[in-house]
Amino acid sequence: MFLVMGITGKVGGATAEHLLAQGKEVRALVRDREKASGWASRGVELVEGNWNDSAATEQALKGVEGAFVMLPAVWAPSPDYNEAKGVIASYVEALTKAAPPRVVALSSMGANRISGLGMITALALLEQGFRDLTSPIAFVRAGGFYENFLYGLQVAQGGTLPVYYNPTNRKSTMVATNDIGAEVANLLTGPVWSGQRVVELGSMVSADEVAEQLGEVLNLDVKAFAVPRVGWAEAFEQFGIPKGRTGPAEEMFEAVNAGWMELGVEGTEHLAGTTSARDVFAAAQKAKTA
Repeated sequence: MFLVMGITGKVGGATAEHLLAQGKEVRALVRDREKASGWASRGVELVEGNWNDSAATEQALKGVEGAFVMLPAVWAPSPDYNEAKGVIASYVEALTKAAPPRVVALSSMGANRISGLGMITALALLEQGFRDLTSPIAFVRAGGFYENFLYGLQVAQGGTLPVYYNPTNRKSTMVATNDIGAEVANLLTGPVWSGQRVVELGSMVSADEVAEQLGEVLNLDVKAFAVPRVGWAEAFEQFGIPKGRTGPAEEMFEAVNAGWMELGVEGTEHLAGTTSARDVFAAAQKAKTA
């Protein structure tokens, strides 16, 4: 039995898919049982609770062979990242009391740094908070998700993909969520390790390359367009981030553009992704037209 957090999201869902494909039993901590009913119908055991419920997490951890944990995405965190700190403290309490045979935690490229990270700060705090756990733990530092470009299927019909990567030909680490799920499942079910590991997951890809692959799926000539820095706040507000609270998202992309999302941090392992941006766009396009 393996515990998967965030099963109704992309990474948690991909992890569960790969575990089930291996014939493994899966348990999930969910806030909304109805939202996760599809997983229950496939044999996933559901435990009700939320990210901050250490007692529910501890209950869900009992008897598992391994656990995958992650933080909920908060695009407009408080200045001191109290949301992340609360979830991390809850996890630490549960993981200390239950101490599963192994833990895999979703992190991010750049989480080795201690400042200037924007939203990635939450994941740096996660790594710091988990340092004293007794269970063997692997931090999967994933690159930017190709799925974050899926808006391009709608907006790039005119041949332009607006991005926050500048310059657009600069490469940074990117990965598909399916590849994250595959690696998490492999870590959970493979040979047990001792101590802590950090796995960098993804390949160096530029926004220009993503736009080109989007164009191949749309049968258009698509070019990446770097949204001017002065327009970031307004653009993020259009994505639903409250006015005046776009700073963490802006700082995150500044970190990417500063080259902090590159591979090769000392003391880490590296695994390249096998799913391309083209594959992600094609799958989404097929699902949309099915």
